[in-house]
Amino acid sequence: MSMAQSRSTTTIVVLLTALAAIGPVSTDLYLPSLPTIGEAFGSTVSQAQLTLSFFIAGFAVGTLFYGPLSDRVGRRPALLAGMVLFTLASLACAFVESIEQLIALRFIEALGGCAGAVLSRAVVRDLFAREDAARMMSYMAAAMALAPAVAPVIGGWIHLAFGWRGQFFALAALGAALTMAASIYLGETNRQLNPQATEPTRLMRSVVHLFKHPAFLGYALTSGFSYGGLFSFISGGAFVVLGVLGVAPENFGFLFLFVAGGFVTGSLVGGKLTKHVGLLGMMRVGVWIGLAAGCVGLMLALMGITALPAVIAPVAFVFFSCALVFPNSTAGALNPFPEMAGTASSVASFIQMSLGAAVGAGVGMLLNDTTVPLFAVIVFTTACSVVVFYAMVVRAEKKAT
Repeated sequence: MSMAQSRSTTTIVVLLTALAAIGPVSTDLYLPSLPTIGEAFGSTVSQAQLTLSFFIAGFAVGTLFYGPLSDRVGRRPALLAGMVLFTLASLACAFVESIEQLIALRFIEALGGCAGAVLSRAVVRDLFAREDAARMMSYMAAAMALAPAVAPVIGGWIHLAFGWRGQFFALAALGAALTMAASIYLGETNRQLNPQATEPTRLMRSVVHLFKHPAFLGYALTSGFSYGGLFSFISGGAFVVLGVLGVAPENFGFLFLFVAGGFVTGSLVGGKLTKHVGLLGMMRVGVWIGLAAGCVGLMLALMGITALPAVIAPVAFVFFSCALVFPNSTAGALNPFPEMAGTASSVASFIQMSLGAAVGAGVGMLLNDTTVPLFAVIVFTTACSVVVFYAMVVRAEKKAT
């Protein structure tokens, strides 16, 4: 590879990595401002949290469509259209006059932003051979793990300097920069356009087939409920840490950095151990660690122990457990469908994010001036993950052998 080619490849990988991180940055950057947003509009905690839940819901819905759309019209136009929508919606969020407007615009913002997450992976598959693609995907996975760790720290600084509206100006600026970079550096990578890719009957037939497959559904639901435990803190953590524990908004990001470190650590541990204990073995360890961590947190909450370590440490282990479950459940879900891996990936992501959005809305309705509701929801979702894993995944794999 020449120096020019190497430089071009590096530029594309950096760009795709940034596009892949749009989702976690958009959810986590404004977390330090979430309680302030509720106060600004005189809304309830649950209404303020709907700005997060509706973003996840929009991301889930958009995930189903960008893959087939890019198969039909090409990666570049689909990506640029999505990023323009994300940028404009982010800018509009900075000027809203009611919580209802913000909720609606966050949904639209996510419909655009998910193009970056979905199509960055598709572009990698188009550009790189199998081994190189795996290496590039690992860079993107690292960004997905680091982005939610760093975003709240930056968000705390933005909140302190510019208030909550500054978060959305920052997202709009990021969207504009990435849109411009993609238009300059990213050409069309899909050389085999499929005019029938968005044909409704074909899409519906594929989706129904996936939902009827016990192993696929089991893997997707296990991942989804595990994600629910993680999203419980993403959705309710700001209210608990800032409101119940009294931490300043600018310091919330540093605590989140520690929590997200659990996910990064879990990713490293999982990468080392999966080849020794296998996919199912790693998932088994993950779901039980998540449930155990949730139970410890709930026990401490019921005892009235609300010191920071009593909240942050159990949540960090929940994040750790999710890192063991997610990659293995994704591999297990997609493995039976090599001929429709893109559609299977979209449906699995839709299930995961839909459960996350539902859990986020539920947490908002239950929160009070204690940490009990947060950990009660975590215990519920992680317990569901354990039950689904044994009732559906293990049973389906035994039948397959």
